[in-house]
Amino acid sequence: MSTTSSATRTLKFAEALAEAVDEIMAEDPRVLLIGARFTGHTPSAPVMKPVIRRHAARIIWPPIAELAYCGIAIGAAMEGLRPIVEMSTSTFSYEAIPQIVNEAGLISSMSNGRVGAPVIFHMLYGIRGAGGPQHSGSPQPWYWNSPGLQVAMPSCAADVKGLLRWAALRSANPTVFLDHQQLMELEGPVPEGNHEVPFGQADVKRPGRDVTIVATSIQVSRALAAADRLARDGIDVEVVDPRTIEPLDRATIFASVRKTGRVVVTDESFDRCGVAAGLAAIIADECFDSLRAPIRRVAVPSAPVPYAESLEAVLVPDVDRIVAAVRSIAA
Repeated sequence: MSTTSSATRTLKFAEALAEAVDEIMAEDPRVLLIGARFTGHTPSAPVMKPVIRRHAARIIWPPIAELAYCGIAIGAAMEGLRPIVEMSTSTFSYEAIPQIVNEAGLISSMSNGRVGAPVIFHMLYGIRGAGGPQHSGSPQPWYWNSPGLQVAMPSCAADVKGLLRWAALRSANPTVFLDHQQLMELEGPVPEGNHEVPFGQADVKRPGRDVTIVATSIQVSRALAAADRLARDGIDVEVVDPRTIEPLDRATIFASVRKTGRVVVTDESFDRCGVAAGLAAIIADECFDSLRAPIRRVAVPSAPVPYAESLEAVLVPDVDRIVAAVRSIAA
């Protein structure tokens, strides 16, 4: 069980991620890694080196064959192991969609619960800076729309550690675990001890009374920055981080929306059929009578992400766009 302490340290997101992987491997011999470069090509990438050395005997370095090694991981999970598949860039997971969606996500239902696949597919998503269209994917809407899969989107160092530990050591279900590469250098407090965050528990990152911003992953930092800017003009913003979109903590989100009566939803996926659109629809269905203004979405326009950073920046759902969305409904 979790033994979270009240004491905290300040860690980078990447450091908390590496710490979680190290602890998971040490605590459960059933855990194996297929790939282990969790932090991507970032300044903090070296934090994984000691973890890789300590657990080398339980790390498999696969070839470029995503469909095959995801299938192997699912089979291993069905036989009692707890694999974590490190897929690097999320767009690489597209090659393994038949295994992730059609096998891992469905096996429990198809076997009437007799067989499960507690496997984690870890991937880096989002607009990362000159990644080009084939390395800047945000597939969270695809996986959220795939029954049987859990989807985690941590926004800070404490949550990446807590959510990954819970998924790897406690959950019986397959998980798609999405980390935004630009979060790796973000610093924040992380509790001492075996800190865990159960899925399906949203976090109110900033209380407020005038407008709710429901934000995922990297959008939480942007939403908090927007809230600070808006506060100078007397607009008090509440920021709600779902932490996992499947399972989704509807109660916390609805309570905030009913309190403020105004809501902006933001996620770094394409706006059309994206996470922001899905959350907006759920809120409209359940909280329509409480709304005092239209729901606003801040997401990525439907266009391939360009390589040129000057063009790429136009697509980013940044602080300015969030501020403008809040202002449009706050009056």
